[in-house]
Amino acid sequence: MQSIKVPTSAKSVAIAGATGAVGLEFMSVLEKMNFPIKELKLLASKRSAGSKLKFRDEEIVVQEMTKDSFKGVDIALFSAGSSISKEYEQAVVDAGAVLIDNSSAFRMREGTPLIVPEINPQDSRNHSGTIANPNCSTIIFLMAVYPLHRAYPVKRAVVSTYQAASGAGWAAMEELKNSTRAALDSKPFTPQKMPYPYGFNLFSHNSAIDESGYNEEERKMIKETEKILHSTDLTVTATCVRVPVLRAHCESINLEFSDRAPNLAEARELYAAFPGIRVVDDREKNHFPMPLEASGEFDCLVGRLREDKTLNSKGLNLFVAGDQLLKGAALNAVQIACLL
Repeated sequence: MQSIKVPTSAKSVAIAGATGAVGLEFMSVLEKMNFPIKELKLLASKRSAGSKLKFRDEEIVVQEMTKDSFKGVDIALFSAGSSISKEYEQAVVDAGAVLIDNSSAFRMREGTPLIVPEINPQDSRNHSGTIANPNCSTIIFLMAVYPLHRAYPVKRAVVSTYQAASGAGWAAMEELKNSTRAALDSKPFTPQKMPYPYGFNLFSHNSAIDESGYNEEERKMIKETEKILHSTDLTVTATCVRVPVLRAHCESINLEFSDRAPNLAEARELYAAFPGIRVVDDREKNHFPMPLEASGEFDCLVGRLREDKTLNSKGLNLFVAGDQLLKGAALNAVQIACLL
């Protein structure tokens, strides 16, 4: 259930990193949402320049991205990595375009809005040319927690993530396939993208661990939640893990509420009224959110709702699955474009 309205006037849009996993999803989302486009520029590295990608039954030639690529552009959707975003930000802003960035380059920078449109759309008005897309695990986490939190304030959240290969791009997805084939054929496999063999395995998220023992993905969930909610009242502790799933992240979430937890009927009502959420919670059939069913879906799937009886009417457990390439990346960015 989506409530973000597309603009009525056509916009000139540029996609930086157009040939990557998220770049391709940018095009798919723009098409599915019927986003009015005056001109679409597909930008990538020199290596990909000259290739063609299909958009609305038209083949568009991919151009090499330069500092001059953004003349006449209204909105620039970036998924080309932090260093590229930092290198080209000023060129985008100087051209009069708004940069919506999917990397971590600007998320925690003071003065740059960090937006989940269903949660803090008002922040999109206060930009200086750049808006940041939150981390995928943070978006999916908040989509599941915020509908409850705004009615029944949450004091503490404990979240464990089950993150798919899609979070690390096409190379990781291909490595998962190849690693799985090798394991099935009893052949040796040397990982290139991931630190360990991926097939039939799971491991702590492959991001840097600091002196606190938390990895970067876990720190992002903690800090980004504070920025999006403009509050430190909801404390978060996270454990982020890579699992051998191609696409769509899952998260197990335990919530402790300040006063009382909503009962299950109240929780379902809150989710039913919140855009971008679909409840999948059939105890009789043991049917709950799964990455296979979340893949390709705009909505995040929430279920496995149950009272945490150790918290004396103040606790709730839930499970969420969301497509990392869509709501965790491309869809959220295009929804931000719609807000503009």
